[in-house]
Order: sequence, then C-alpha cells, then structure tokens
Amino acid sequence: MDGRDGRDGRDGRDRGERAYDVVLFGATGFVGELTAQYLAEYAPADCRWAVAGRSRGKLEALRDRLAAAHPRCAELPLVTADAADPDAMRALAASARVVATTVGPYVWYGEALVAACAEAGTDYVDLTGEPEFVDLMYVRHDARARETGARLVHACGFDSVPHDLGVYYTVSQLPEGVPLAVDGFVRSNAFFSGGTFASALTAMGRGPQTLRAARERRLHEPRLVGRRARAPLGTPRFSRETGTWALPLPTLDASVVARSAAALPRYGPDFRYRHYAAVKTLPMALGGSAAVGALAALAQVPPARRWLMNRYEAGQGPDEERRARSWFTVRFVGEGGGRRVFTEVSGGDPGYGETAKMLAESALCLALDELPAAAGQLTTAVAMGDALLERLSKAGIRFRVADSR
Repeated sequence: MDGRDGRDGRDGRDRGERAYDVVLFGATGFVGELTAQYLAEYAPADCRWAVAGRSRGKLEALRDRLAAAHPRCAELPLVTADAADPDAMRALAASARVVATTVGPYVWYGEALVAACAEAGTDYVDLTGEPEFVDLMYVRHDARARETGARLVHACGFDSVPHDLGVYYTVSQLPEGVPLAVDGFVRSNAFFSGGTFASALTAMGRGPQTLRAARERRLHEPRLVGRRARAPLGTPRFSRETGTWALPLPTLDASVVARSAAALPRYGPDFRYRHYAAVKTLPMALGGSAAVGALAALAQVPPARRWLMNRYEAGQGPDEERRARSWFTVRFVGEGGGRRVFTEVSGGDPGYGETAKMLAESALCLALDELPAAAGQLTTAVAMGDALLERLSKAGIRFRVADSR
C-alpha cells in the first residue's frame, strides 16, 4: 500500500510522474542479485520496480533467472547505466522515486548517483560502510537534497541497520528525558564477498583521506545546543553483561548511531554509545585483533592492497549452503533513569541474505510507507524509524527485549 496515497508527500509530485517506484542499480553483482531475488518475491504486485547495471546482456540473464521462479518478472524493466557516466546517473535518478545501489567501493563509484538523486529529489539508499564516502556526500550534497526533498540514506545493510535500529529500539525501552548510555556487542559467523573485501580494504587504506573528510564534515555540520550525542571508541575489556571479550569496533556503525541520537530528542539530553565485537575466548580476541591489524597495515601499501583485492574477485561470495549456516546477533545493554535493559537484534546471514533484505525493505519503505517529513542525508532511524523496524520484524529479523533489571 502506498502510504502517500499515490503522491509524493514532499512536493506534491504525482507518483505517475516517475516511471518506477524503485530502481535497483548494480543488480547483477553478488548482493545485487540477492536483492533482486528478494524484490521479485516480496515487492507488492503494484510496486513498479526495475533493475539497472552496465551490461544489458547480464541484466537480461538476471531477468531470465528471476522469471524462472517468478513469472511476473518476465517483463521486468531493464535500465542500462554506467556509474562513471553522470548523464546516465541523472537519467536513472529522474526515472525513479527511490534508487537503491550496491555499486561500490562507493568512494570510487558512488558520488555521481548521489549527486543526481540530490538534484532530482529522488530518495537514495546504499550499502556503504565507508565513513569517508558518507562524510564527503554530506558536505557536497546534503544541502541540495534538503532543497529538493531527497532523502539520502547510506548504510542500509548490515552496516548499519541492526545497530542503528537496535539502539533506536533499546532507547524506546528506557525512560525519557534523562541521560542514556548504550553498549552494543556484535557476534557473527559469517563470511564475506569480494566486493565487501574490496570496500573494507579501500577504507582501511584511506586513513588520511577519511580523517580529512571527517574534519570537513565537522565544519559544515550544525552543533547540538543543549544536548550531547557521543560515540567514543571504547577500550578492550571483558563484558560481564554478555560473557564475552569486548573489542572496540572502529566502524561506521557507531557514528551512524550518534547521528540518529543527535537528530532525535527521544535519545535524551546526554547520549553515549559504544560499539564492540563480542569474542568468546581471549585467544580468539588476541588472534582476531592481530589479523585485523596486519590486514590494515598491508592496506596502507598500494601494491599489497591490490594483491589482496585480486585474491578474491568482486562479484563472488559465499554459496547458498554457507549463507544458510550464517547468523548474527547484536546484544545491547542500555541504562538511564535508574533502569537497565538488555535487548537483542538477530538474524541469518548478515552480509548477504539479511543485507539484501535490509536494502530492499529500506527502498520499499521509502517508496511506499507513510514516513516523517525529512530530507537531506539521514540515518535509517531518522528517515524510517518505526516503519522500517516493523518491516524488518515481519521479514524475520528479530528485535526483542532479552532481559531487564
């Protein structure tokens, strides 16, 4: 159902002025195809969606595979577009109410589409976990998106939906109007794809650029007045709350949570979030830290980074059997106003099956649901909040109060 009664609630445009409700760009990649499969199965019958990518032949082959399981996809529209062609990105953005993209590393391939969506007033979702890209897009395109009514929502996969909405859900269990503190502990047994590996190596190898982008964003971002929202990097410790070793995770997720807290007064006058990987044994914690450190060091050397990327090609990933065995849990411990609450977000394969689900449901949510009035670069909690939480819960990602005291 279209919660906007067939109209775009931001500027009054008729839904029919755009050819599509949702376009999935990068649909022939590994996660892109999983997302297309999800849309083929779960998009409402009246949702007008299309797949897009560089190769017409690959798009046609994808459509044939989708139609074999879902005959209504036999006439699925195909849009040929290259991320390096700004004109193609403008045409793509102008054709849709929402564009979802899996084409990364985003710092290399993503800006032309963000710029086009900001200019066209088109909602945008992606899977980036790259802080540099998110900060640069804020500096360069947030203001225009606010003018046109576009909602630019980054990190709509495992980075950072379970963490952002998990904290949003945890805060809803705590008292209002008081200082709040939440810690998140992530566990998973999942494997990664070539595209994810390339994005991670790219981010690790761009430390100076990432710091510069963060500094530039701070110059443009309005300061909070009368409230605080922080996401400090924690220290390694044993967590009695979870019975695991907690290792600080310097990923995009914590900053996304802090931005949600800054935008939403429900997080209280003074909010703090810390983000950890939860590891069961000390040897595993030490070994994991050493491996990540070595990988980060190699990523600083361009020849070594290229060699590592070539070991695992983009477009490849774990097979269906391996994904079926994968799982994730994020345990949250929230405190404030004399109350302590334990919550949990959990699901299946986080990097691919569940990430495809999160991206698809985010796109459908923006296209079809009644949402708060907002524009510019937004987090999932700010842009979609309860509506996306409800969608994901119905889709099998579990949000629950685990224990409280």
